[in-house]
Amino acid sequence: MTAPLPTDAIRGVITVIPCTDLSETLAYFRERLGFRIELISPADSPTTVVMWGHGAQVRLQKVDGAVDPGVLQLVCDDPQVFGDDELVAPNGTRIELVPSDPPIEIPALQQSVVVSTLRGNAQFGVGRAGMQYRDLVPDRQGGRFIASNILIADGGLVPDYVHYHKVRFQMIFVYRGWVRVIYEDQGESFVMQAGDCVLQPPTIRHRVLEASPGMQVIEVGCPAEHDTIAEHTITLPTGRELPKREYGGQLFVRHQAATSPWLPFRYDGFTFQDLGMGHATHGLAGARVIRADGGTHWPRSIIDNEFLFTFLLDGTAVLEIDGREAQSIEAGDSFVIPADVAYSLSDVSSDATLLEVSLPADLSPQPV
Repeated sequence: MTAPLPTDAIRGVITVIPCTDLSETLAYFRERLGFRIELISPADSPTTVVMWGHGAQVRLQKVDGAVDPGVLQLVCDDPQVFGDDELVAPNGTRIELVPSDPPIEIPALQQSVVVSTLRGNAQFGVGRAGMQYRDLVPDRQGGRFIASNILIADGGLVPDYVHYHKVRFQMIFVYRGWVRVIYEDQGESFVMQAGDCVLQPPTIRHRVLEASPGMQVIEVGCPAEHDTIAEHTITLPTGRELPKREYGGQLFVRHQAATSPWLPFRYDGFTFQDLGMGHATHGLAGARVIRADGGTHWPRSIIDNEFLFTFLLDGTAVLEIDGREAQSIEAGDSFVIPADVAYSLSDVSSDATLLEVSLPADLSPQPV
């Protein structure tokens, strides 16, 4: 790898835009797009014009022959003020009008049965900040949902940075080990142990600081593809602790397994911990950890939810889904059940625990 450039000597960036008719392109950038001339050369027969506008510099460069005129994106509060769906400069440069704060795009839901096993299709691959990701819902339900098993193999300090996500829903559940994290306006950093969980509401600034070797989390989010945006202004901790602050209409939630009560589950012989997602998201999403408490069977039933994801944290069971052969599952395996598809669990081991995430929060299986 070559040595980095001396960045303290760099004074700016200029985007070069080639054109065959400099005069016509210059007029368009001035009159239509609002750029101003900074430099023109040579005076008697210009071939170069440097312009400034909207926080950026561009250089119009006269060329002979056909070249790729490129794309220029103008970031706007409201792209509709231009009155055009697409702008094209006389030299052919496409002017894309993009919103400064684009809305979250939620793809149309395409529900399907997904069974992901450690023995099968779900393998770890390198992702952001050196973390390893295992995709638990490869078809992403049409791009609407993502569920990942994330591993930090070596532990120690994590090369993360303060950032945020533009999401509809996102939660992090610690599966193995521990991790230290910090969140905007939620006080000092804290350690999450196995069984702990946070709701990361939209746009909350946060950072992963350090982790135990082999630490694993389960992350569930909507939509599947969403932006991770670096934060260069806000530093953490902020010095504030605002537990009632909402971010994108949701509260921050920190669930601590060690102090959370176990409640009767919808099926006899099982108990559960409510992870607090329903209240914090105003019913958008719910999450719970379920454990066997003498029970060995979930009766055959159907649900009518947008999304139902279940991850087997410990133990074993037999998963039965209509239209498929019964399948043994073990710790690390997961499944997604679409609406109106009957399923059940049998031979649930006495040490079994499961993570269940649903959108919306209300989940009322109907026996069949």
